[in-house]
Amino acid sequence: MPAKTNNVSNMTTRNAALTGWGTYLPERVVTNAEIEATVDTTDDWIVRRTGIRERRIAATGETTSSMAIEAGKRALDQAGLSVADLQLIIVATTTPDELCPPVSSRVQYGLGATNAAALVVQTACTGFVTALITAYQFINSGAFPNALVIGAETLSRFVDWEDRSTCILFGDGAGAVVLEATDGACGLHGFVMGSDGSGADEIKIPAGGSVEPATVMSVASEQHTIRMNGRAVFKFATRILAMAGQNAVVAAGLTFDAVDWVIPHQANKRIIESAARSMGIPEDRFVVNIEWYGNTSAASVAIALAEALDSGQIQPYDKLLLVAFGAGLTWAAAVVQPEPVTSSHWHERFESVVLSER
Repeated sequence: MPAKTNNVSNMTTRNAALTGWGTYLPERVVTNAEIEATVDTTDDWIVRRTGIRERRIAATGETTSSMAIEAGKRALDQAGLSVADLQLIIVATTTPDELCPPVSSRVQYGLGATNAAALVVQTACTGFVTALITAYQFINSGAFPNALVIGAETLSRFVDWEDRSTCILFGDGAGAVVLEATDGACGLHGFVMGSDGSGADEIKIPAGGSVEPATVMSVASEQHTIRMNGRAVFKFATRILAMAGQNAVVAAGLTFDAVDWVIPHQANKRIIESAARSMGIPEDRFVVNIEWYGNTSAASVAIALAEALDSGQIQPYDKLLLVAFGAGLTWAAAVVQPEPVTSSHWHERFESVVLSER
C-alpha cells in the first residue's frame, strides 16, 4: 500500500493564524487496574504494549456534541473571538450523537454560532488533521475569515468492555482550535492526505449503517462496537506515520531538521517510537500524552496540540508536524506554524494566560 504523492500540496500562501485552543476531558478516570478486574490483562502488559495507563470516560449525559461545545467555547475565549463573528465550524468525529442530524449542527446551535456554517469530517482518527487542512483551505481561498476546528469522540459507548484487545485502548474527550485570517507569514506550509480502502475492514463498527441496520440480533452480538485487526493496523501505522510525515515536510519545502515538534495521533506508544526512529527525530521532540488519555481518535491530535500550547511547550512561531492515521485506512499530515514570529497579539496572550500559570 504505497503512499501516493500526487495529492501532496504545497501552500504558497500562509495567511491563517492559530489564535485560540481548548480541550474538554471527562472527569471520570478509568485506570488499567480497573480494567484488570474485568478482563484477562494486567497493568504491566497494557503499559508495555501500548503506553497507556489510564483514559477518560464520558459521564451519563455527556455526548460528543457537549464535549465539542465546551472545547469550542474555550478555544473561542482564548482567541478573543465572539461567537457571533464565527463563520465556519468543522467537527471531526467517528462517534456523532446520531447518524442524522450531523453533530456539527448540534455544536453550532449549542455554541450559539448563528452566523456560522457547520460540517462534519469523518475520517476516523485522521479526522482532526483532515479538518484542520480543510479549514486552512477555506481561509486561504478567502471563503471564510475564521474557523473553529474541533476533534471530539465518545468512543467508550462503542467499546466492547469484555474485549481485551480493544477496551484497553480507547478514551473520550475533545480538543479545538481557532484559525483566523492574517497577512502574516504563518499557517499551513504543506500537507498530504491519503486513503487505502482495501484496508477498510481492518478497523470498523460492523452494524448501525445501511449495510446492517440495528436489530435485536446485531445488538445482542455486539456488532455495534469497535472491531480491529490489531496486527494489520500496527503494521500499517508504523509505516504510514513516517511516510506521511516525510511527504508533508517535503511539500512544505523543509526537512525534518526544521520541524520543532511532531504531534502524532496517540494510538500506541510503540507506533510513535517507531515513527521517531524512521524520521530520525528524537523522541523528546514528539508531543505524547497517550499515557493519560489513551486513543481518543479524532480528538487525539487536537488535545495534544492544545495541551502543548497551554503548557508553553510549543511557541507561537514553532513549525509543527501534525500526523495521523485511522480507519479507512486513512492518513494525513500537515506542517503548521501557529503564528507569525512578529505577532505581538499572540505573545501578549501567551504571556498572560500561560506564563501566569507557571
